[in-house]
Amino acid sequence: MADVTKRIGLSLGADICWPIAFTEILKRLDLAIPVGMNKVRFHVERLTIDPFDVREPKRYDLVIDRLTHWYHVRREWIKKAVIMDDVYVFNNPWAVQSMEKLTTYAGMIRLGFPIPKTWLVPPHSYEPVADLEYTLNTYARLFDLGSIGKKLGYPIFMKPYDGGGWRAVTKLDDESALREAYDQSGKLVMTLQAAVHPFDRFVRCIGLGPQTHVVLYDPKAPLHDRYTMARDFMTAEERSLVDGMTLVINAFFGWDFNSCELLHKAGTWHPIDFANPCPDSQVTSLHYHFPWLIKANIRWAVFAAATSRRVKQLDWQPYFDAVEDGMTLGERLDVLVPIAKRRFDADRFEEFCDRHLGDLDAVTHEWFGTDDAREAVRRKVAALFPPHEVESFTDLFFQRIQQWRADEPAEGRS
Repeated sequence: MADVTKRIGLSLGADICWPIAFTEILKRLDLAIPVGMNKVRFHVERLTIDPFDVREPKRYDLVIDRLTHWYHVRREWIKKAVIMDDVYVFNNPWAVQSMEKLTTYAGMIRLGFPIPKTWLVPPHSYEPVADLEYTLNTYARLFDLGSIGKKLGYPIFMKPYDGGGWRAVTKLDDESALREAYDQSGKLVMTLQAAVHPFDRFVRCIGLGPQTHVVLYDPKAPLHDRYTMARDFMTAEERSLVDGMTLVINAFFGWDFNSCELLHKAGTWHPIDFANPCPDSQVTSLHYHFPWLIKANIRWAVFAAATSRRVKQLDWQPYFDAVEDGMTLGERLDVLVPIAKRRFDADRFEEFCDRHLGDLDAVTHEWFGTDDAREAVRRKVAALFPPHEVESFTDLFFQRIQQWRADEPAEGRS
């Protein structure tokens, strides 16, 4: 058999810890996977930012992208690589570029997911551009902001229609607060969304390909404590429901890697924010859950590269055709989840992992107990925390990872 090397490119911004963990664990695995008449090996490189010739030859088979949602040079290179060279990338750059949070609400409302009542309002002010004055004078209508507030019911959350990592998110308890927040919103286009209040649980479900991981989330805690270490906080039926909604959302919008926020109230899980196709991947946030992310990333990247996976066009019609009026949420998921799993080739993926990645759990478990792993954590901490806090927070996050090692066996998918 001939040796073939699949090159995995990491498109990075301020990422420090996870690329180290990904690369070192993949090296330790030393994979040589038989595919057809070839033996496939893997090599990881970090992409650099350079001028590029549109016709330049292909260098990578797969790219894990953490940059194109805000750095346009890299985004255009990736789109060119997909079109001209069949490079597989997660996430799909067109889906990231075009799917704002409001778009995702609309899509999931049509599928019958329990999305809170949501409005969009025109911005308070505008950048001066040609034709603006005529357009507004001719077509813009005065509106009663207070009336919208009454229709939604308080409390309300005001947030930018395109998101941005908790940017400009405001909880509003009455009309006075609503008017004040709108007056201060400037040129941002805002959504107004009815709060799920009071809720008894807040979770984030991370999806990576057909893999999901649910975390009990505390939005009021300091950033390093928001992803809690709680276990057994939902029933098997609830977990299936949350996993299913996350898989459908990600497949529908063409995102391999995304997180879905859901609030639980009175027996219903409400998706409230699920357009996060560059989700938090830092050990300083995820800590206890960080090893899961690394393993999931390796599994999906190796599978996609080894099988020469291609970026797929979006096709919403099968989802629309599958649901009918009067269906419960469970019945909707019964017909939608299989569509999502087919998009992610879930059965083929599971078979591939069972056959070729049997050592991943043990190798990951071992590496996260090493001095190299602790140093990777320290490097990320040093980039974010003041010098006098670096050692204490490095110890904190590394201890939480050791707790994961104690809770999770070295063998068996986690």
